[in-house]
Amino acid sequence: MIRRALVAVRASVKFITIFIIAALLIIGMVIFLYKPIYEVYLNGEFVGYSEDKQKLQSRIVAYQDKGEEGQEHVAFVQLESMPTYELCLLKKDIVTNDEEIFNMIKETGTTYYKYYAIAVNNEEQLNLLTFQEAQTAVNELKQKNSSNADSLSIIEKYDVEMGELKQTEEAIATLYQQKKVAGKVTISSKNTSKPTAGSSTGPKIGMSFRYPVASPRISSRYGRRWGRLHGGLDFSLPVGNNIYASAPGTVTYSGWNSGGYGYLVIISHGNGVQTYYGHNSSLTCSVGQTVSAGDIIAKSGNTGRSTGPHCHFEIRVNGVTYNPEIYL
Repeated sequence: MIRRALVAVRASVKFITIFIIAALLIIGMVIFLYKPIYEVYLNGEFVGYSEDKQKLQSRIVAYQDKGEEGQEHVAFVQLESMPTYELCLLKKDIVTNDEEIFNMIKETGTTYYKYYAIAVNNEEQLNLLTFQEAQTAVNELKQKNSSNADSLSIIEKYDVEMGELKQTEEAIATLYQQKKVAGKVTISSKNTSKPTAGSSTGPKIGMSFRYPVASPRISSRYGRRWGRLHGGLDFSLPVGNNIYASAPGTVTYSGWNSGGYGYLVIISHGNGVQTYYGHNSSLTCSVGQTVSAGDIIAKSGNTGRSTGPHCHFEIRVNGVTYNPEIYL
């Protein structure tokens, strides 16, 4: 009995040993002949192989943040599509093409540059590279008591081409206007009054509006932009700031908009007048809610078709957009 058991144990050990040796031989052959590699797809189409997914993806992210090596003043690069990866086991003689894949992805990108414009009465006059330079120029003009000092503003710009840049001293010299004095009355060399709702550029709507943000800094105005109408004002501000109802009314839309606005709020003010608040990170109002001017309706964000954190604000009358600066 014992002898039979020992024979059975030896047979089992022999079988297990042979199995382990065979498995190790197979694993060794796989390791010798094959390697883990990533298949790369762009817009669902196979474009090549990458041996180091992390390295390729890090390079793509760095390009999004800074653009080409040596490029100056790049705010970001917007890529139309990002690659997807599938891990597989292929023969070691498979050739990777990371550089070609990277160049394909770069071709889908649009580079945006950041700079700052100084405006007089909301009309852009010249550009400077940094906010500090623009702020220095504006402060210097105020100290010099320039006649247009009260109508100066700084606009943060994002564009696919760099505007012509000025140095700070050149900007001051260009914008400075000496006040004309008659007796004790100072007359500005420019009319600094704002257009009103009764001007020819917009219909009379019989109500007033407040800014939808606490510290309004306009980054893009109403008008033609990138070959089409930009139907509102963009106010640059960090993600998470309060967005306020511009006038009393009823919330008619509060949710995701697939047309590019991201998280959107629409308020109806009666008589066909509506205000739009786009690209929010979150919404704090609901459809049917009655709001007063200054009520918090959302938090600022960068959702939808957006080039940076901001609030996109529109005023519509019977479905037609008008320049909000007419009414603010």
